[in-house]
Amino acid sequence: MLRMILAAAAGGLFGAGLLVSGMTDTARVQGWLDIAGDWDPTLAFVLGGAVLTMAVAWRIAARQHRALLGGPLPGPPPQQIDRDLIGGSLMFGAGWGLAGLCPGPATAALGFGGAASAVFMLAMLAGMAATPALRRWLDRTLPARG
Repeated sequence: MLRMILAAAAGGLFGAGLLVSGMTDTARVQGWLDIAGDWDPTLAFVLGGAVLTMAVAWRIAARQHRALLGGPLPGPPPQQIDRDLIGGSLMFGAGWGLAGLCPGPATAALGFGGAASAVFMLAMLAGMAATPALRRWLDRTLPARG
């Protein structure tokens, strides 16, 4: 029960942070990405805050053996740059640039973003559902080098 309460509190805090920072405002996000046009640098502070916070969290987690509630801590992400990382980054960036949303802010925007947020969420879920078949096709067509 405590785990559920803490997860809800963390999710609420994350969603509130997305709203306050402007990450759910598609015009602001697209303005951040438009460095050749009417560039809006305000999201640099959001990015800096996120990087700083996670740097501290990873340092603390590296010294811990278990999570606060007793469960195992996940290890650090892999350091290898491979086809999956590059492909996923390209798809994420294309979606973020075209729609001005990524999964977290899109979920937060469902409550107030109207039809556009719902369409984005449906398209994102369809892409996630199609990914395993695309992955199998890529594995057959373009074998990974190693």
